[in-house]
Amino acid sequence: MEGDCVESLATIKNIERELICPACKELFTHPLILPCQHSICHKCVKEILLLTFDDSFNDVASESSCQSSPRLRVQSPSMDKIDRINRAGLINYSGWKRNSLTPRTTTFPCPGCEHDIDLGERGINGLFRNFTLETIVERYRQAARAATAIMCDLCKPPPQESTKSCMDCSASYCNECFKIYHPWGTVKAQHEYVGPTTNFRPKILMCPEHEMERVNMYCELCRRPVCHLCKLGGNHSNHRVTTISSAYKTLKEKLSKDIDYLIGKESQVRSQISELNLLMKETECNGERAKEEAASHFNKLFEVLEEKKTSIIKAIDVSKKLRLDKFQAQMEEYQGLLENNGLVGYAQEVLKETDQSCFVQTAKQLHLRIQKATESLKTFRPAAQTSFEDYVVDASKQEELLGELAFFSNGVDIPEINEEQSKIYNNALICWHHSEKKNKADSYILEYRKISREEEMLTWSETEVYSTSKVISDLESNSSYAFRVRGYKGSVCSPCSREVILHTPPASVFSFLFDEKCGYNNEHLLLNLKRDRVDSRAGFSLLLAAERVHVGCYTSLDYIIGDTGITKGKHFWALRVEPYSYMVKVGVASNDKLQEWLHNPRDISSPRYEQDSGHDSGSEDTCFDSSQPFTLVTVGMKKFFVPKSPTSSNEPENRVLPMPACIGIFLDYDKGKVGFYDADHMKCLYERQVDCSGTMYPAFALMGSGGIQLEEPITAKYLEYQDNL
Repeated sequence: MEGDCVESLATIKNIERELICPACKELFTHPLILPCQHSICHKCVKEILLLTFDDSFNDVASESSCQSSPRLRVQSPSMDKIDRINRAGLINYSGWKRNSLTPRTTTFPCPGCEHDIDLGERGINGLFRNFTLETIVERYRQAARAATAIMCDLCKPPPQESTKSCMDCSASYCNECFKIYHPWGTVKAQHEYVGPTTNFRPKILMCPEHEMERVNMYCELCRRPVCHLCKLGGNHSNHRVTTISSAYKTLKEKLSKDIDYLIGKESQVRSQISELNLLMKETECNGERAKEEAASHFNKLFEVLEEKKTSIIKAIDVSKKLRLDKFQAQMEEYQGLLENNGLVGYAQEVLKETDQSCFVQTAKQLHLRIQKATESLKTFRPAAQTSFEDYVVDASKQEELLGELAFFSNGVDIPEINEEQSKIYNNALICWHHSEKKNKADSYILEYRKISREEEMLTWSETEVYSTSKVISDLESNSSYAFRVRGYKGSVCSPCSREVILHTPPASVFSFLFDEKCGYNNEHLLLNLKRDRVDSRAGFSLLLAAERVHVGCYTSLDYIIGDTGITKGKHFWALRVEPYSYMVKVGVASNDKLQEWLHNPRDISSPRYEQDSGHDSGSEDTCFDSSQPFTLVTVGMKKFFVPKSPTSSNEPENRVLPMPACIGIFLDYDKGKVGFYDADHMKCLYERQVDCSGTMYPAFALMGSGGIQLEEPITAKYLEYQDNL
């Protein structure tokens, strides 16, 4: 008896992983069968639904029929389980309005197979309880607590260990008590009895669609039990059904054959398990060997570096000693020039010689020495250099090579991020490529992280990609992000690419297009169909005005604005000015200033008339301190002209910058500030105050030949920003 219990316990423990709910990772509790045939705890389904919906899903029909009827509340799920479900990414609901009379459907991925499951209008009520699985779980629980025997409920003290449990009486009996209370020839003798148990749940499968009907048929199309009402007028009226007994017999035969087949392949399975064990040991040995080889290579590098370090430091010490010796000799020489020391003292003694011939003999050479010392005082030169500029170690190339140090792989080439094609706004478009197509990866892992001074060790976020580009959404404004990518080909992984750091704009991207109704002059300007590009046609209209050029007047600017205004917040947009453009002005202007510009057209205007024209007229200096309802900077002839300000130099060359490939404009409406950026590097070129008392619009002006192209992410108002951008 005891041996049988131990064997039963060992057998039942082997199937423990089949009895674990994929959502809560615990033993099933009242499991429900999902349409995909996977099971999940009843409480787990409720917890998943409660993450989004506050309502109970047990009585949807009553809500649609009577809005004032009270609703049942489901017990709130524990926070740790909700967090676990959230981290597993199990939920994706289709939207519905609260208190709506229209049918609502609830969709979420099955925790077992991750396929979307639609519970339909009935929600949880439309799911079957998995009684078979529930019974197996109960047997497992009993086997796990086999040491604690179930005692007979009818014995006189002391009770005996029970051997049977009656499902009809809901009681456990020893052999003697069972014979007494279930005598032969009585109705009780026909009761259903099982092994000792504490679970006396009635095993009756009711139809979820018709709660008072027991299932007695099996739908072969839907592969689920149904009742006779489902077949007569329900959802299965046109489906092919069979009896439960026939389905039971067929499925039991199939399952028995499958089990017999697996049992017959037991030796093969054991052989494959042994092979896997050998592969695991081999992998562990190879991994340790690879670690040792890698450590050996690094030790060799350390030895080379240590040898180089020793030789370089020795060379510096030798040079330092040589220079100090020279300085010491020079200092001793100059010490001799002092009175009563060295040369001067010797000369004073020579002067005491009274014999003229002897004096001349000695004084001639002494005079030459003193003369040389005197000359050295006039042109003092140190005997050696103090700088060690020639001994500076340039390790930049070696640092770069060490930074690229990675595993040598002949399976997958290292992908490289293309910085020219990669763009970053609130969304980042990251593109990469391979040097060789033959070793191209099948898939990639793109990693990115925010660079923060406060948290230098932020973790990398990962996303799997099956192409050579990816759009990363929901990036924070005015932040730096690092990106890197690695390739996968089967189980072979390439090293990570070199990190690329990109900076997001200082504010969210402002979406707009050119306004074809306000300020647009179709005689001078050409607007494309998408309204994201405008060109200035310097042709016939300028020829007509050419006769007036000799009197010192100039043709007027042609203005065009964005179709959306700004009344609050921070906004950023970007544009590209064609390199051949003669003069283009970009910036912001209030609606009042635009009315003045657009409704009082002038055929000709002096460049001194406009305060921000970009010409050195001097008018800018007089009005810079007073905040204006507009700010325009001048771009043209591949140059970016910084307007004059009290803090900038008056030299024209200090106010002329190379024209950026992409110009960004940042407007802080609340603070009344506008900035102009090199958008490819997010570097601010010029910033000033602007009067934002009215509605502000992106403003543009062109003179002569020129073109302006809005960036695609900026024009996302009508052009969706997709992965294949």
